Amino acid sequence: MSKRYTIGLVALVLGLMLALQFRTTQNTEPTVPYDRASELTAELRALEKETTGLEADAGDLERKLSRARMGYTQAEEILRAEVKDAAVIAGVAPVEGPGVRVRISDPGERGAQSGIFTVRDEDLLKLINELRAAGAEAMSINRQRIVSTSEVRLAGSVINVNTQKITPPYEILAIGGPAALRSSLEIRNGLVETLRDWGMEVTVEDKDHIVIPAYRGSLRFEFARQAREG
Repeated sequence: MSKRYTIGLVALVLGLMLALQFRTTQNTEPTVPYDRASELTAELRALEKETTGLEADAGDLERKLSRARMGYTQAEEILRAEVKDAAVIAGVAPVEGPGVRVRISDPGERGAQSGIFTVRDEDLLKLINELRAAGAEAMSINRQRIVSTSEVRLAGSVINVNTQKITPPYEILAIGGPAALRSSLEIRNGLVETLRDWGMEVTVEDKDHIVIPAYRGSLRFEFARQAREG
């Protein structure tokens, strides 16, 4: 009897131990192997490093784009300034500044009737050339802008400037250093003195502010083209 009791007790204890071990196994969550955990950690660090690099690249591209936009704006401003300067030089834009006003008219009735001492187109041309040589930057005759293609010529009994008829008194406006412009015309035995000796009325006045209109004619070339280099 005692032997059977001992065997039964041992069987009971073994059954309890097996049941306890089974429950422990069921409640234990699966764990990630160590090698796999290390691999995932390395991948995470690589992704973090790549993200940091991409953020740096994005910031660099933003700065480059900002500089490019700024460069475009500056280039546009420079181009606009160059176009404005070219328009002034070509005479297609009005200009203002200090200079002189020259007024010349025919002699009195006697001289006008004789036709000998009337103002000629070549007299106006000489005045323009004298002013240009003295540093005039812009000129006009009776509100007609003088440019590189302007013509001053006699057409019948009248003078034409830029194909437009002008009548006396003739007014020449020139922008430049007033003193230099005036002295170039009024030197002894100079052009103005000669014209006055012929009986013409000539006045030269310094002006602090002169406005010269833009050229209104055509500047298009029909035959001329830019020459090829080489």
